[in-house]
Amino acid sequence: MPHRVVPRAGTRGRGWTRAALAVVVLLVVAGAGIVAWRALGPTTRLQQAMELAPADATRFSWTDWDGVRRELEAGVDADSSAEEVDAFLAEAFAADLSSTSALGTSAGVMQEQLGFSPATVSWELLAQSGAGAVEVLKVDDDVDMDAVADRLADLGWTEPDDEDGVWVGGPDVLAGVGSTLTPELQHVALLADEGLVLTSDQAPFLEQVLEGDGAPDDLADLAASLDEPLSAAVYDGAYACEHLAMAQADDDAQAEADQLVEAAGEVHPLTGFAMGVLPGGDVRAVMQVEDADDAAGDAEARARLAAGPAPGQGGEFGDRFSVERAGSEGREVVLDLRPAEGSYVLSDLTSGPVLFATC
Repeated sequence: MPHRVVPRAGTRGRGWTRAALAVVVLLVVAGAGIVAWRALGPTTRLQQAMELAPADATRFSWTDWDGVRRELEAGVDADSSAEEVDAFLAEAFAADLSSTSALGTSAGVMQEQLGFSPATVSWELLAQSGAGAVEVLKVDDDVDMDAVADRLADLGWTEPDDEDGVWVGGPDVLAGVGSTLTPELQHVALLADEGLVLTSDQAPFLEQVLEGDGAPDDLADLAASLDEPLSAAVYDGAYACEHLAMAQADDDAQAEADQLVEAAGEVHPLTGFAMGVLPGGDVRAVMQVEDADDAAGDAEARARLAAGPAPGQGGEFGDRFSVERAGSEGREVVLDLRPAEGSYVLSDLTSGPVLFATC
């Protein structure tokens, strides 16, 4: 997807020039739920994962564990100890590559007790809606799903009648395995042919996910603009405008934000938001507006805001990152950010208030 580009955000005035920013975008293939995933054509891994999520999901948290292991040159695998896997998670957290994972406190116990963990998972997607949450895990080829099933049975999960059904556990089963396990592992579905493990803290919700439709096309298309992120968050407009809004800040910060927005130029409400850490460490933010005619102006205004003060968070955005490129294509505004050493851009800016993502 070509994006019209504006210079680094320190530039002011009408003399902003535009050049082409090439971003590969792959369109999501329409379909339904688990069955659709089996027939998908070429898409990003994040899009493929989102096709497995409930249709009413409003927020997605993505971790490409294959990519994280490559980025950190980590040697963890199926033979690693629980301590080695926990050390890998600590390193990933320090690099701002695991803040979107639900498995942070669970990894070592999973490796030792369940037979899979971030050491052997290819990618992880946590999808959340008003009705519930589901973890979707694509495991490596060398994970023995029959052995995982045997472990679940031995540890107290109730085996389903259908091999693709839900293994029912619950809080007592989980506590018996390890006190640090996330509640999202209470109930499990093993899809051996696809190499997928789906989990949830609600068994009925997990059953619905197995039979349901994938994520909305608009959000999947939005996620495609991140290309292949190592770690990412994707929100629908309502969630983004509530949780990233300046309304969460105190009165003084809101007044400062109003002045900064007025000086930067008009911005419009968001219909979607995505942010991800890319291989090499840069961060991309993608903000979707309702009308494509508004996107170019929003790109300029939001780039200016991203280079200035950070009311509600404190300090200056420029202390955390530089805006390397900004542009728009269609309804999407794209900011490419380069984090300062030691900053946690993704984990800091996927919760509000975030001035440049204001609605």
